[in-house]
Amino acid sequence: MFGISGGELLVLIVAGLFILGPERLPSAAAWLAKGIRQVRDYANGARDQLRSELGPEFDELRKPLEDLRTLREFNPKRAITRHLLDDYPGEDNGYKPNGFASAPTPPTNQRPEQRPLSPGERPPFDPDAT
Repeated sequence: MFGISGGELLVLIVAGLFILGPERLPSAAAWLAKGIRQVRDYANGARDQLRSELGPEFDELRKPLEDLRTLREFNPKRAITRHLLDDYPGEDNGYKPNGFASAPTPPTNQRPEQRPLSPGERPPFDPDAT
């Protein structure tokens, strides 16, 4: 609710209790709730009026807003998941939300079988890797 945590809400209630007093606090809370409800009703009425006047063009206007909403909800964890897994975890792509495969899958890139070193043979050395 408005980005307020439980502790902050408790501080606001206690501050309201000290500022308004216990006898006026319930009426102030009811007045605030009525105001919020009225603003919400006005917004819903305006949206319904636009939808009825514009018709199908209203959905075309809302498409860029929906795209912006998806960008606003984009966070670093989702970006990393998307780039590492090439998909969102919410879609049915075989991955659980923690990024691990939901079912074991056989490896696709089979390495060639390595043979053991013969006696006296030196192991391969890559100077760029050290």
